[in-house]
Amino acid sequence: MKYKIIKQQKIIVALSGGVDSSITAWILKKLGFNVECVFMKNWEEDNNNNEKCYYKQDYLDAKNVCKKLKIKLHKVNFSYEYWEKVFKIFIKELKNNKTPNPDIICNEEIKFNIFLKFSIKILKADFISTGHYVIKKRKKNIFLLLKGIDEKKDQSYFLHKITQKQLQKSIFPLGNFYKKKVREIALNIKIKNAKKKDSTGICFIGKKKYKNFIKKYIKNKPGNIINIENKKIIGIHKGLFYYTIGQRKNLNIINNNKSYYVIKKKKKKNELIVIQGKKKKYIYSKGAYVKKIYFIHLNKKYKRIFCKIKTRSQQKEVKCKLKIKKKNKIIFEKPIFAITPGQSIVLYKKNICLGGGVITKNIPYFSNI
Repeated sequence: MKYKIIKQQKIIVALSGGVDSSITAWILKKLGFNVECVFMKNWEEDNNNNEKCYYKQDYLDAKNVCKKLKIKLHKVNFSYEYWEKVFKIFIKELKNNKTPNPDIICNEEIKFNIFLKFSIKILKADFISTGHYVIKKRKKNIFLLLKGIDEKKDQSYFLHKITQKQLQKSIFPLGNFYKKKVREIALNIKIKNAKKKDSTGICFIGKKKYKNFIKKYIKNKPGNIINIENKKIIGIHKGLFYYTIGQRKNLNIINNNKSYYVIKKKKKKNELIVIQGKKKKYIYSKGAYVKKIYFIHLNKKYKRIFCKIKTRSQQKEVKCKLKIKKKNKIIFEKPIFAITPGQSIVLYKKNICLGGGVITKNIPYFSNI
């Protein structure tokens, strides 16, 4: 969307030290905003295992960017809020045999809640901005969230729980850019982090080895790996929370000369149920039940909606029929692989993100096994 900039309109950019948020700040300054940046420390580092302190390098990168662009940088510590609002929920869901998406929770609770309130109330900002590849569009008195033009970088999946008030106060300059162009700009203006790799792993926690990290918070609880076809024990798992539906690698199966996939996790018996790769069709689902569905801009009480969905951020969209009741039921036009409780289904109409909800249960495409 085009921005009508009033003199001295103040905008706070969430600056991570990466190239996306850096170029976001540069674009907004070029547009004429009064730009300041905030570097959020959202995790207290634990270096007992000689892990590199990534936050210190990110903060240094953020300082270098702000020095280059002549922008004021604030540093805030939201570690307590992240622990209470994001990480505790993440661990709780893992213990409940779910596979949660901490990036979605982080956007909902930290970036577009706590950070936004801090920027508006404490720093007296008019808007906030992030380096997300999405587009904001105004239609009459409603704000829409659209997919970014770069399909590989589109992040609307992770922002599907954003509210109208949050959208109103947010600006996303990168939605109309391709990542390649963003890096070109960074190189042209000689920003040091121009070639810095994109962040991966759990939101704000860094590039830690997942199993080594999680075992600090959840005790390993080994159990049997069961072949669903003959009910035989074919291995020992380290704890159900380490695995997800559809997982094929690192299953610790004895004499593993065949390919196996995780098809189910039985919490009461502490069993990991797997199936041979040649029968992975049984991991496909024809639909799913979804917890309370959140809509970004739809106010009407629909009984059913025909739209497209994603169950993962980089998945190709699939047409579906959504029946809105107490147990929201979504039926897919085509079967989808590895529908996973705890993950989110996000709804789309063309390039508009409608909203979404958390998967509670899958509806198997084949049930005769």
